[in-house]
Amino acid sequence: MKVLALESANEQCSVSIVDENQELFFQLDTRAKAQTQTILPMIEQGFLQLDIKTEDLSCIAFSRGPGSFSGVRINAAVTQALAWSNDLPVIPVSTLQALAQAAHRVHGLTTVTAVLDARMSEVYIASFQLDADGIMQAVDEEQLLSYAAATECTPFILVGSGATLIDPSQIQYKDLSATAQDIATIARKNAQQQHWVSAELALPVYLRDNAWKKIPEQGNA
Repeated sequence: MKVLALESANEQCSVSIVDENQELFFQLDTRAKAQTQTILPMIEQGFLQLDIKTEDLSCIAFSRGPGSFSGVRINAAVTQALAWSNDLPVIPVSTLQALAQAAHRVHGLTTVTAVLDARMSEVYIASFQLDADGIMQAVDEEQLLSYAAATECTPFILVGSGATLIDPSQIQYKDLSATAQDIATIARKNAQQQHWVSAELALPVYLRDNAWKKIPEQGNA
């Protein structure tokens, strides 16, 4: 089994390839908004390093949002193109779940409220708890909330770019970001159990209705 995992839903871009036991390849580009220039070369670098091709993959996992409108769209589009052309299934992974998984990977946290800046005085938010398999699982639904409303939905330690927007004292984990490593960790067990969907369902999740109409309002989002 080999899983290609992609993360470009935020400003950075990363690619990971894993099998059922270990990480085989990981590359991260932290340059802001460079996803369109870097994601395909990074995938190709991984294939070259491992001497594999797209058709050797079992599936493709990707960060499906919520997050940056352009970043989420790039992630979904690349996943769809690769999966369709090679008849591969896909595993969509929540960006908020991946952020929670990063909190466990980097800091060993087992319960977190993941919060991402959604611009326009709003945040994407959901809470997660570690399960017996080491995966951060949602304990409530993903939401798009105003800062004031989000303060009522923060049962655990806040992590992510939106943390200080709803609680200025929560600065410890505000710079934490998910990478393709976290997408791969979440996707691996699903892949082993063949819990995946067809390529046409590699769809972005924005949470904000008519997101494409609000691009001018989103500033750098």
